[in-house]
Amino acid sequence: MDVSRFKEKIEGLTSLKEYRVFRAPGRVNIIGEHTDYNDGFVLPAAIEKELLFAISPNDTRELTITSVDQKSVSTFSIDNIEHCTKNKWSNYIRGVCDCMVKAGHDIGGAVVAFQSDVPIGSGLSSSAALCVASALAFSTVNGHNLPLEDIAKIAQRAENDFVGTNCGIMDQFISAMGKKDNALLIDCRSLEYELMPFKGDVAIVIGDTTVRRGLVTSQYNTRRNSCEGAVALLKEKLPHIAALRDVSSNELEEYKGLLDNEMYVRAKHVVSENERVIAATKAAVKGDFYALGALLNESHISLRDDYEVSCFELDTLVEIAQNEEGVYGSRMTGAGFGGCTVSLVKPEYVDVFIKNVATKYEAATGKAANIFSTTPSDGASEIEVL
Repeated sequence: MDVSRFKEKIEGLTSLKEYRVFRAPGRVNIIGEHTDYNDGFVLPAAIEKELLFAISPNDTRELTITSVDQKSVSTFSIDNIEHCTKNKWSNYIRGVCDCMVKAGHDIGGAVVAFQSDVPIGSGLSSSAALCVASALAFSTVNGHNLPLEDIAKIAQRAENDFVGTNCGIMDQFISAMGKKDNALLIDCRSLEYELMPFKGDVAIVIGDTTVRRGLVTSQYNTRRNSCEGAVALLKEKLPHIAALRDVSSNELEEYKGLLDNEMYVRAKHVVSENERVIAATKAAVKGDFYALGALLNESHISLRDDYEVSCFELDTLVEIAQNEEGVYGSRMTGAGFGGCTVSLVKPEYVDVFIKNVATKYEAATGKAANIFSTTPSDGASEIEVL
């Protein structure tokens, strides 16, 4: 985002004059969907779209927050942090404050403003960007200077414990820890990660269906419950397992009689998706984008048929993309029920790809997709304000 334009807007809307600015990016998950809360593996990349967060500490115990995009203000006491039903967007920041205070990282009052060009509800982790940026800002200006891994954990707890979304750690971790020109292979159990160079004869193209979903009100939590229920039943034959990450495809097939059909197909997606992530990293290291693209195609089928988190618009956009010249592969990305697709495309075909896919998608659905290319970017940081 343009920092100078952000400064103009917040100085016009708020009393902010002297402040510090922090940023956190959105993310695209190349492969590894619904595996993070199953202790599995994911391969996301931070993207160029980001959230900017300005903060000016004061001597009060009150936070006044302005959402530039909403043109809305929310104020609350740090000593009495409650849910807000009017300005629900503020609950993400309230949740970060609540988690920090409960963890022993006290924060002082401040005037805050933020703006984002990460599309809300698109599956590109706009909420994670907000939580990460605010956690980093509060940590820094209050002298805690927490490591970025701890920032990611606080941001996740805010969504889990305060907002009520049972998301895994992936979104917050990549928003905090992303590296330019790299995807990150993340082990969501240990949080160990490995940089995966992601440049050369490949471009990342994101297609926003413009269909929006709310994670809390969607069936996201229901899917998570199915996974946990499958683990509980599979423990009868596999007592060593703690999550679906510990189950192989062969073991799942051997003991699928322990599960009802819904639990089985949900588990089948997670187990096979974990295996696809590992195969994808091997393909990426070799620069074999044809193999990587084929894995993306397989992932979409699994998400559509077994995990059942796709929708007509996602399926349509993926099918159109998969049939365009120069594409390696395409799939839905994010929690599903709307949001975005990710396609891997030969760089020389990107402009034509975007134009053709947008035209065909609108003809098929009556909706105008927002399609754009991106490169992996750095994670959260403070921006020098001149």
